[in-house]
Amino acid sequence: MAVDVELVDAAISLVRNRFGSEDGAGAAAMRLADGTVLTSVGPTAPNSAVELCHEVGAICEAYKLGVPVVASVCVINAPDGHWVLAPCGVCQERLFAYGPEVEVGVPNLADPRTWRTLRLRDLQPHWFGRVFPDEDAWPV
Repeated sequence: MAVDVELVDAAISLVRNRFGSEDGAGAAAMRLADGTVLTSVGPTAPNSAVELCHEVGAICEAYKLGVPVVASVCVINAPDGHWVLAPCGVCQERLFAYGPEVEVGVPNLADPRTWRTLRLRDLQPHWFGRVFPDEDAWPV
């Protein structure tokens, strides 16, 4: 189940409904193994060091439900539309809990309003956990 228009539109719909056209505001959408789509936003805080990524709420909800994440996308408002952002390194680690086949939206650098899908294994081919010979090559 790749990142698709339905998933991107779910994130765009949340950012529009929650923040309107506020520049830089964002939201995430995730598809679970059972087809459920979860959305979330990252709350702001007086101390920006404790703010959370947009994906965190949906990751926590998926964990609560006990259903694996299979696809994830994050979008932000930009002056020329909505841009897709690849997950940050911390969110990549959070998503790796569901394995290397999780698909994520990444922007086309020439035009971040367009995107493509990559598996985590392709986004992060040198993931640190692969070097430990006593462990599985990828988390499960």
